[in-house]
Amino acid sequence: MGKTSGSWLFLGPEIGEKQAAIDLIRKNISERGELEETVYYAGETAVPVMVSAMRNGSLFAESQLFCVKCAEEIKKKEDLDLLSSCIQSQAANAYVILISEETSVAKALEKVIPPANKRIFWELSDSRKAEWVETFFRREGFKIRKEGIETILELVENNTEALKRECSRLTLFLDKDREITGEEAEKWLSHTREESAFTLFSRIAAGDFSRSLESSRMLLAAKETPPAIFAALASCFRKLISYLAVKESGGGEDDYRKIGVSSPGAKRDYGAAGRRYNSTAAEACLALTAEYDMLFRSSLSFPEQILMDRYLYKIHTFGAPGAPS
Repeated sequence: MGKTSGSWLFLGPEIGEKQAAIDLIRKNISERGELEETVYYAGETAVPVMVSAMRNGSLFAESQLFCVKCAEEIKKKEDLDLLSSCIQSQAANAYVILISEETSVAKALEKVIPPANKRIFWELSDSRKAEWVETFFRREGFKIRKEGIETILELVENNTEALKRECSRLTLFLDKDREITGEEAEKWLSHTREESAFTLFSRIAAGDFSRSLESSRMLLAAKETPPAIFAALASCFRKLISYLAVKESGGGEDDYRKIGVSSPGAKRDYGAAGRRYNSTAAEACLALTAEYDMLFRSSLSFPEQILMDRYLYKIHTFGAPGAPS
C-alpha cells in the first residue's frame, strides 16, 4: 500500500451515497482487525490536535480511521501544510477520509489524495430520486402511487440519507395492503418528521417569526450545520420564485407539479409564502440566504445563533406587510 493510498476525499451534497462509501471503507478495514475510528469537525478541532492523534497511533487497535468533516474549512497555510504532510507520511495502518458537502477543498489537500480516491457525490436527479423511493417501498413490500412519491420528494431533504430515514419511519405506520397515496404519505410524514430546514421554511412561509427562531435553535442544537440549513432554504426560495412565476402566468396543475409543488402540504407552504413575498422579495430572500451562508463560513468565531436570528429577522421583514420589495 502506497503512502497515500489510505486517504480519500469525498465531496458533494449527496450525503447518503457518500455515507455508504465511507461505510464500505470502514467494513474493509475492519476485516483486517480491530478498528479505532475518530471523527473531527474542521473549525471545531484544531488541525494540530488532529495531526497529533494521527501520528501517535493506537495502543488497542490494529488500525485507525480518521474522518475529517467540513474539510473545506481548513484554509490556513500552516494547517494545510501540517495536514498534507501528515497524510503523505501516515502509517500503513492509519487511514484518513476528508469529507465536505462542498465540491472542492484547498488544493494543498486535494493534491495529496490519489485521483482514484477522490469522488464528488452529486445530488440525485429527479428521476433517480423517484426511482429510489419506488424501489425502497417495493423492496419493503409496499405499493406506492406516483403522487405518493412526489409528496415524499417534496417534503424530505434532497439526499438519500434523509429519504431512507423518513421512508423507514413511514413503513412503521403504513398498511402493506393499501397503495400509498400522496395524502397518506403527507399525513404520516407530518406526524413523524423531525425539525429540519424545510420545517423552518414552513414557519417562514407562515410569517411565524417566534417559531422560526425556535426551529433554528433546535436545528443548531442538533448540530445541523448552517451551510446545510442555508442550502435547503435556498432551494425553497428558488422553488418559491418558480411558484410565483407559474402563478403569475396562470399556469395549471401540471405546471405546479413540474416545479415540485403538488402535494397539499407544498401547496399550503408555497401558497402562504406567495401571499407574503412577491417575486422581487423572493429574489431578495434568495440573495440574503447566499449572503449569510458566506458570512457563516467566514465568521467561525461569531455566535451562530446571533447570526441566524439576524438572518431570520431580515427574511421576515422582507415578507412583512408594507415592506419594500
